[in-house]
Amino acid sequence: MPIKVSVVIPVYNPGSYIQDCIDSMIRQSLPDDEYEAIFVDDGSTDDTPARLDAVAAAHSNIHVIHQENSGWPGKPRNVGIAAARGEYVMFVDNDDWLGDEALERMYEYAVANDSELVIGKMAGKGRPVPLELFRKNRPHATVATDPLIDSLTPHKMVSKAFLDRTGLRFPEGRRRLEDHVFISEAYLRAKGISVLSDYVCYYHVKRDDANNAGFQQIDPVGYFGNLREALDVVERYTEPGQVRDKLFRRWLRVEMVGRLSGNRLLRLPEQNRRDLFREIRGVATERFGPGVAGGLAPTQQIINALLVADRYDDVVKLAEWEAGMKPVGTLESLHWEDGALQIGLTAEYQVDGVPLTFTARKEGGIGGERLDLPLTPQGLAAVAEAGADTSARLDSAKVDLVVRERSSASEFFQPITFRRERVEVPGKSGETSRVRAVLCGAASVDPATAKNGKPLTEGIWDVLVRLSLAGWTKEVRLGSLRDSSVESTRVGRLAEGRLVMPYWTDPHGNLSLDVDQATPRLVDCLRRALPERVSLAAGRLNAPLPLEVAEESPCRLRLTANGTGESIEISGTLLPDPEGSRLDVKLPESGLNEAVGWKLEINALPEGSRKRWVVLPFALQPASAGGELRVVAHKAQTPPPAPKPKPLPAPQSRSLLARLGRKVRRSVTR
Repeated sequence: MPIKVSVVIPVYNPGSYIQDCIDSMIRQSLPDDEYEAIFVDDGSTDDTPARLDAVAAAHSNIHVIHQENSGWPGKPRNVGIAAARGEYVMFVDNDDWLGDEALERMYEYAVANDSELVIGKMAGKGRPVPLELFRKNRPHATVATDPLIDSLTPHKMVSKAFLDRTGLRFPEGRRRLEDHVFISEAYLRAKGISVLSDYVCYYHVKRDDANNAGFQQIDPVGYFGNLREALDVVERYTEPGQVRDKLFRRWLRVEMVGRLSGNRLLRLPEQNRRDLFREIRGVATERFGPGVAGGLAPTQQIINALLVADRYDDVVKLAEWEAGMKPVGTLESLHWEDGALQIGLTAEYQVDGVPLTFTARKEGGIGGERLDLPLTPQGLAAVAEAGADTSARLDSAKVDLVVRERSSASEFFQPITFRRERVEVPGKSGETSRVRAVLCGAASVDPATAKNGKPLTEGIWDVLVRLSLAGWTKEVRLGSLRDSSVESTRVGRLAEGRLVMPYWTDPHGNLSLDVDQATPRLVDCLRRALPERVSLAAGRLNAPLPLEVAEESPCRLRLTANGTGESIEISGTLLPDPEGSRLDVKLPESGLNEAVGWKLEINALPEGSRKRWVVLPFALQPASAGGELRVVAHKAQTPPPAPKPKPLPAPQSRSLLARLGRKVRRSVTR
């Protein structure tokens, strides 16, 4: 059988961190005779060589190549390419791992779209990964039309025929950004590029010891010398104009301006900051025309203007201001509708705990607001002279809602509509008017489609808000600030054998979704069932439960006798009800001792699922006379109280947020 995919993994002293990578190679869904894993040991001095040799001895499709240390991953990857027999080559780092179906899905996607390069969705465990790139599948992507340039790591699947035809290989030796040079050329020369976004293919992992190669402190001179090589590639394969400017803008935005922003700059020692500033300024002034910086967001244009004008002190002042900036999200409403969890929210930026405000230059609607810059007069003059955009661009601000699976860090955007609100801030007489920018959003999380069209899998899914404004894009957990009304509408839902329970995390009180009882949080929901509303007549128990069901669903009930521990399991049914559901169960006609009390537990998941029994807040006790059973409250289980929400803003601000929350349904589509 021809080899479909060769996986090339450069290896150097990973220790135990390589085991997850090895395991993911073994678990691939492709048949063993259709893929191979080539570990290229670059002179490791730990126990890795012996570990890899043992794995290769046990698996015929895993191979190990040992070589002297070359100093960086470029040469090992090239050695792996030379040894690869597959139709495609997939590059993986020894700290990372693949999803179990990654090779199969990416290969099939490449073949279906006649692609020479495929990028699989990435999840960042402690490491940043592109999000916008993976918002949707992109079967035929280009650098001109899609945000490919946001992903320059080597973790992609590339046609071996393409590599051989072009002679494309990684730069070798002890250096940085060899992946930028390689991937940039691949993007510009590949005949077909596809982005697979509906399955997490690659897990990009920050080691507990933070000893990944990419986390080592850079030498600015060497680093930006290597960066120039990536720019050379772009110049070689593009003409001057919009596409080249767009590609160059990525390096200016991420590797240069981004390194001079906020805490990313401030956490460096003073001399390192100055060295970094000097080298970045050299590249910016030598290589980039006005069209590159002109496409940046306002805050990035401002830093670039200060950079070019050699205003180091002002860059530091701006970074100190940005370091205190964070988004704040308020959960305004929460309920189920048409099978989806409907989430109403408001979001805005704060600086040091105070809402961010802008100078108003235009009456009425959004538009014309300006950033207030904490710069020296000379810095402000440099920004003005450069013609940098200092507008707040409130008319292009946006908010997204993302769900993130906690164990894997895989993230998925959810459908959202929103409205931008321009909120006047009262000032003293004669002062220039100021405004806040508040975004009202209405998001929908459908558990059946929330993973880019596929169902949410079992686990804990955290809910986050991403707020983009004026060049800042930051995220924050949602829920710790919330309207008091959401507690009464926060219920679980059972549909198509999937149980989804919204809950508050402890101790922060953020909103998370428990899918298929990954936690015991269902008890939070069911404890609100009222024993006085439970009926027991003619041997049939009927109990309203605050758990939504889409249709009649089977369940199991376990009755455990007080004292003896004797238990009986019986079948029941959950029926749809306007208030959630109704538990309907026929008690056994024999074997149920009416002289003792019985604890009741329910299991709502289908047969064959991982089950978790939940104690109901009512029980059966013998009546005082006659020996018959009656329903009483069960108080043996006392779940921890839900975390209290953080105090909401002051009354005048809170009334504003409430008003904005009521407008969510009238929000405009992005």
